[in-house]
Amino acid sequence: MDQQGDVRTHPEAPAGPERRREQRRPAVSPGLKGIAATAALVGVAALLAVVFARDSGGYENRAALAFPTVGVLMAGGEHWCTASVVDSPQGNVVATAAHCVAPAGEDGRPGEAAHDGLAIGELAFAPAFSGEGAGKQPLGVWKVSSVQVDERWTKWGEDTADFAFLSVEPDADGRSLQEVVGSGEAPKPVWTSGYEREVTVVGYPESEHNPENKPVACTTQSRHDEDDPAMLYIQCSGFWTGTSGSPWIADRGGPGRPGQLIGVLSGGDTDVDSTAALFDDRAKALYERAAKQAG
Repeated sequence: MDQQGDVRTHPEAPAGPERRREQRRPAVSPGLKGIAATAALVGVAALLAVVFARDSGGYENRAALAFPTVGVLMAGGEHWCTASVVDSPQGNVVATAAHCVAPAGEDGRPGEAAHDGLAIGELAFAPAFSGEGAGKQPLGVWKVSSVQVDERWTKWGEDTADFAFLSVEPDADGRSLQEVVGSGEAPKPVWTSGYEREVTVVGYPESEHNPENKPVACTTQSRHDEDDPAMLYIQCSGFWTGTSGSPWIADRGGPGRPGQLIGVLSGGDTDVDSTAALFDDRAKALYERAAKQAG
């Protein structure tokens, strides 16, 4: 897998539990909003990372899906984080949180493993994932081919750089991810957004709080985080571990009106408090590299 900033994943090692990152109150144990569910069987989980779920007529009807562009990011075949399709020229770019795909650096040195001390594993994306255990993949499972992460994260672990853009491979018939989820359904990324926006946030909580692996969604007003004004902040319940990487979409109007992607969920203190790093020019550079890799 092509990655930036000397970041490496380790497909040979099993994926470990990501946790929601607690940023402020020491009374809550530290963690990240990362892995949500463990696949029922290791063999099945591994298979999900490399095959595409299709019926005789192709992919399932995306019109019946509430959020076809949002799904689970799998590491080693297991639900690791949330990710979403972002509009791009070739249609094969996904956005998620940096901590979902790369170890945080410290004092200018790259990290060696995920925050939980385990390898991240081989990455794949399953849009519109649902169901207990291994679940259903109505729009397929798409193998991640490259990861673009800012060195502010990989060397210093800066929260304001906790975003990443991933390239995925086309399917076996040469179709792009965006073609399958709906060419008019992926939000366009915006690099100069303000903090006070009406945003729709969609994510997949861990199976303990969400046994059927259904997405949770909230539309509310975003604002500056009081403890870290450089970060976005919302209050919405239900965003447990597993929702890291959830898209923050401004001005979403429903089908055919996908809105603007301004950031992805990074952390928070509880399932109610959530933060995100606002996309900036450095995020734009990562996106452009991912789009080029996907071309």
